[in-house]
Amino acid sequence: MDATTPVPQTQPRQHELIAPVWHTIALIVLLIVFSMGGAKTQPHAAKHAGLVYFYVITMIFEWIIVGYIAWGIRRKRRVGFSELVGGRWSTPEAALLDVAIAVGFWIVSAMVLAGLGYAMGMANNAKVHEMKRQIDFLIPHSTLETVIWILVAVTAGFCEEIIFRGYLQRQLGAIASSIWIGILAQGIVFGLSHGYEGAGRMVLIAVYGVMFGLLAYWRKSLRPGMMAHFMQDSIAGIGARFVH
Repeated sequence: MDATTPVPQTQPRQHELIAPVWHTIALIVLLIVFSMGGAKTQPHAAKHAGLVYFYVITMIFEWIIVGYIAWGIRRKRRVGFSELVGGRWSTPEAALLDVAIAVGFWIVSAMVLAGLGYAMGMANNAKVHEMKRQIDFLIPHSTLETVIWILVAVTAGFCEEIIFRGYLQRQLGAIASSIWIGILAQGIVFGLSHGYEGAGRMVLIAVYGVMFGLLAYWRKSLRPGMMAHFMQDSIAGIGARFVH
């Protein structure tokens, strides 16, 4: 072979590790420790430092995690974000299809989670009041806070899909030699990483994470999940502001 001929980069096999195992363990421990500690400290920080500051710190933390993943996957093999996300749109029609899938997923998942929450007894007044108390510190109040909240939703849509569905789902599936275990495991970690929302909501969020995982596996792309994730977070925050 001519030394000047570029060697095409091969796609990783389904059960091939994309980062060292220790890198994945460290990430999971960091996410859970931050979640459990944040359940007590985040409301205090948001109240005393201000929501804008809290939002900005939250975005910085998520981008640091994405940077850590980028470093890890390049240590194991030259995998880029394009590969984690699932390539690029080839036509405008493909982009519109993903938008339609994202909207449909958002609607269906909201119905599933509402039904599951009702079955878990989370629709009674006491549970609803407790949920509002736990997440009240996140709700934007001013126009500036609402604008920053939308940026937080954009960050969460991109970063969290990279973290959980792009990296953890593939990596945990490779470790267990089962994509289904990878989908389930990343959903559990996704739920555990939202400790500030309380135990009941963490179960719902874990189910939500599994649904996102199934969507990513079906589409072989994170793009519909990123859009649906953004829609959920942005609409939830803006809606809660006006209801509040």
